[in-house]
Amino acid sequence: MPIGSDATFRRGVTCTSGRGLPKGSGRRSRVEWQGEGDGVYLQARMELQAECMLVLIGATPEGKKELLGFQVGVWESAQSWRELLVDLKARGLAIAPELATGDGALGFWKALDEVSPSTRHQRCTVHKAANVLDKLPKSIQPAAKSDLREVWMAPDRATAERAITMFADKYGAKYHKAVTCLAKDRDVLLAF
Repeated sequence: MPIGSDATFRRGVTCTSGRGLPKGSGRRSRVEWQGEGDGVYLQARMELQAECMLVLIGATPEGKKELLGFQVGVWESAQSWRELLVDLKARGLAIAPELATGDGALGFWKALDEVSPSTRHQRCTVHKAANVLDKLPKSIQPAAKSDLREVWMAPDRATAERAITMFADKYGAKYHKAVTCLAKDRDVLLAF
């Protein structure tokens, strides 16, 4: 689960780890996490239905990724995400994350709003880039990917806004579906 930029890590929140959290549990170790959540679908040959492994990744203050929690869920439902988030709180996640990053799966966001209502949302740039690039011909994708990187790696909101405008100006006339895909999540993409 790649993270959009190092700046994203720095906008995390400090919490106290407890039993079952990353190394240092039981001690007052600091863990910053940005709530990178996603579901991975697994299907063994004998199963009729794929199971969904829900995964939450965090980051230390130094930017090192840490597995905060995972569990098998029923698809990416709000109930499954709620169970994982409540379990994290029970294991010592004392402070809600400042920022959570995920794809467009509505269950994660609904559960997060219920369990940690103060947490801001940010769309995953990897998922969003894939969605935008999917609406462009293969020959244009390398240049567009580079242009999208200017949005994701922007040091501040104003620079990111300018990069989105430049993307729209460059591709909008011929590839309006790609520009619309990028623009529709503008606010949650730019959670500075």
